[in-house]
Amino acid sequence: MNRGIGLMSGTSLDGLDICYLEFIDVKNGYNIGKLITQAIPYSEYWLRQLKSAFTMSPGDLEKLDLEYGEYLGEKTKEFIQANNLENKTDFIASHGHTIFHEPNKGFTKQIGAGQMIANICQIKVVSDFRSLDVELGGQGAPLVPIGDKFLFGEYDGCINLGGFSNISFDKNRKRIAFDMSPCNLPLNDICKDHFNQEYDKDGELSKKGKINKELLADLNQLEYYKEQPPKSLGVEWLNSVFNPVLKSYSDEEPINVLTTISEHIAFQISNVVNANDLKRVIFTGGGVYNQFIIDKIKTQINGALIVPDNEIIEFKEALIFAFLGYLRLHNQINTLSSVTGAIRDSSGGVIHLPI
Repeated sequence: MNRGIGLMSGTSLDGLDICYLEFIDVKNGYNIGKLITQAIPYSEYWLRQLKSAFTMSPGDLEKLDLEYGEYLGEKTKEFIQANNLENKTDFIASHGHTIFHEPNKGFTKQIGAGQMIANICQIKVVSDFRSLDVELGGQGAPLVPIGDKFLFGEYDGCINLGGFSNISFDKNRKRIAFDMSPCNLPLNDICKDHFNQEYDKDGELSKKGKINKELLADLNQLEYYKEQPPKSLGVEWLNSVFNPVLKSYSDEEPINVLTTISEHIAFQISNVVNANDLKRVIFTGGGVYNQFIIDKIKTQINGALIVPDNEIIEFKEALIFAFLGYLRLHNQINTLSSVTGAIRDSSGGVIHLPI
């Protein structure tokens, strides 16, 4: 039960990431075998459905849950067949796609019906990794840190630049983790709205703008940055807190807003790295390709910024969700209360057997 597939769909809506690998249990952690990966961009239909899902009625959302589960199942089945993995896959671990995440109100929702995936692929599936932790009073996020600890433990810290930026590291012999700032989401929105681009490729647009110091100060003074972990961010926070600040500067040139947000992201990340004296930090996620932000961080942190090969950059989260599924199936802890703030550690995830 050590050969698995991880499925990941992040808030940036880049697409579906699929990662196949084998876990090898060793004395002080786990080794991972050769990776087989695939990134599948979303069609216009799925971009539209996933982006608007939070406005749907409960009934329509349940239908979308099943439809998206069917989509995940079909794409995973195609991946298995294309790579001759029919008799080499013990399980599938699916993160699903987050529609709601308000743990302080006691709920989180990731769509992508696990039973549908299991039935289509005829392989057991682990899904819904966040709900149990929320029921235990936790944030239900982030979940990746246990993978950081056991699979990437040679680094002092692990940072992912996705829709939001997040970090995990050991402090006082406990793993802690939290979201540091928004990242790709607001940048992508500005690029789509004003520059007819899906994202700021290589950070080339941000390089051309000027920093609005007043806007930068307002963003850096947001209450979230004063809170102590455990804490996490969601699209709801972006819409209700972050974006209204941007709207108050509607007269500013969009390219300057883009540059200022990039500076804000780099500042918040560097602040956390330096405050915790992290010397070797691995950076992954699509935001790593934004050279403007990476260069900004390099000039502001005291330690070394390490960028791994592209496969780890792009598929680390899918890889780690496969690891979470592996731990769940072995009845081992896969969610750390030191990270989420829950009343105890837990082994989260619902197991679906094919029928």
